[in-house]
Amino acid sequence: MASADCSAERKRYVYEAPVQDLIDELGKMPGIGPKSAQRIAFHLLKLPAQDALKLSHAIARAKELVRFCSRCFNVSAHDVCHLCADSRRDDGVLCVVEEPRDVVAIEKTQEFRGRYHVLQGCLNPIEGIGPEQLRVSELLARLEPENVTEVILSTNPNIEGEATAMYLGRLLRPLGITVTRIASGLPVGGDLEYADELTLGRALEHRRALD
Repeated sequence: MASADCSAERKRYVYEAPVQDLIDELGKMPGIGPKSAQRIAFHLLKLPAQDALKLSHAIARAKELVRFCSRCFNVSAHDVCHLCADSRRDDGVLCVVEEPRDVVAIEKTQEFRGRYHVLQGCLNPIEGIGPEQLRVSELLARLEPENVTEVILSTNPNIEGEATAMYLGRLLRPLGITVTRIASGLPVGGDLEYADELTLGRALEHRRALD
């Protein structure tokens, strides 16, 4: 029995405690599995101490200084983010997204000049995420004071994102506000033969007349 316990301990503690702690913490990050966590940990250990401290300082500084915008809930170094502070943007059009990174993606298109609202997630009953865990009440509170006339639902085109869009649509339509949903379909440069049925179906559903 003692031999089996020792064997189990050797399998569990492969690395020295500080290394294992680093791997364990990295493994808690989304999208990083055990092998990726090990690779990142050993990369960090190979870095010069100065570079590793720069990373540590950047993380600490971000945690200290970055907050959520009090208006749209995007990440910001101030109480109100630079997009909300920009008086040139259209107050009447509000684009609802799941995460701050979605704001960056839309801004890169240079096609949208309205305002944003970040839900900070999407509906996911399996993980216990309902409307109360999202910034839904804050969204509703913005509509009248900001004279919003259109809400663009830009949640992700997956099961959770679609459920979130449908839920918000049911809440917003009775308020007399125009509710739209971003189109989804074939990516530019894609081939029909490689498209899945859902994507191809969406492309057909949202077809438009040629200019």
